[in-house]
Amino acid sequence: MLVLPGPVTRDEVAGLCAQVRELLAGGGARVVVCDLGGLGPPGLAVVDLLARLALTARRAGGRIRLRDPDPALPALLDLVGLRFQMEGQAEEREPALGVEEAVETGDPAV
Repeated sequence: MLVLPGPVTRDEVAGLCAQVRELLAGGGARVVVCDLGGLGPPGLAVVDLLARLALTARRAGGRIRLRDPDPALPALLDLVGLRFQMEGQAEEREPALGVEEAVETGDPAV
């Protein structure tokens, strides 16, 4: 797990990316959980940081998952076109529990 402290400066981004690489290189973990509880209200600096961490993780063969984001962060990420898995949220490739897709007869093939 990577705990992101209060406001992160540009100078700290490279060190946080290095921590993501180390966590993924350390063994079987393919997901780094980033605890955002201490970041405070999101802004473009947070979006930039998360994009860089996600790119670093992807290049190392992994991904990141966000824990305890500010309630406004998912909307901000959506606005700029970034998608992140939030902790407690089903992965996109997993169907939501209790939901089944049905095909009605007569539906055209897609």
